[in-house]
Amino acid sequence: MTELPLVPELSHEDKRSVIEALIFASDEPLTSETLFQIMQLDNAVFGMNESDTENPTEEQVLEYFTTMINEINEELASTTRPYRIVTVAGGFHFATMPEQGEYVQKLLKSKSRRRLSQASLETLAIISYRQPISKPEIESIRGVNSNEIVNSLMEKNLVAIIGRAEVVGKPLLYGTTPEFLRVFGLNALTDLPKLREIEELLEQRQQAIAIQAESDIEIPQESPSEPKMQSENQ
Repeated sequence: MTELPLVPELSHEDKRSVIEALIFASDEPLTSETLFQIMQLDNAVFGMNESDTENPTEEQVLEYFTTMINEINEELASTTRPYRIVTVAGGFHFATMPEQGEYVQKLLKSKSRRRLSQASLETLAIISYRQPISKPEIESIRGVNSNEIVNSLMEKNLVAIIGRAEVVGKPLLYGTTPEFLRVFGLNALTDLPKLREIEELLEQRQQAIAIQAESDIEIPQESPSEPKMQSENQ
């Protein structure tokens, strides 16, 4: 069996191919630290002396892999490939370009096992924006019991228990997970749309619905009055 060459001995282009292959093969986003551990890159790659005993810093590792991935994306763009490597949930992951997104969504909808109800999306939105948040606080906002919905979100690994509140009874606190970021294509919670942006979108949607409703209203036409019958006695 032919032995594989050590990664440090590979050319720049080959290292780039290894990075692309690792990200492609992974079901989960790969962090720069994970890529570094797998590839066992030597210090020279980071501009350090071979005799240095210290490992490169996290910033150096991230900068190296970000540069390599930018090169991969440039190559993908030059050949008009319909996907790129993006940063999701703190790691690198392949994602389809928005132009092909509509068709991919049709495929995923037919296979989706994570379809969320309106109530689940509402609860998930509350948790994502207000975390850490307790179940009583969620139910206070929604106005209904949310126990089953929160449990369902936990089963889907979109929500997790992240602590206890320092109040009477010490209720459990809930927050979103890295899986939540991955599913919704976010790198961090700071990438969530601002609440003001959501309110503006909802307002625009309501205005559009109102305009459409007005245009659909039909003005009833008066039916022609029937001619009056003359009495035969006249």
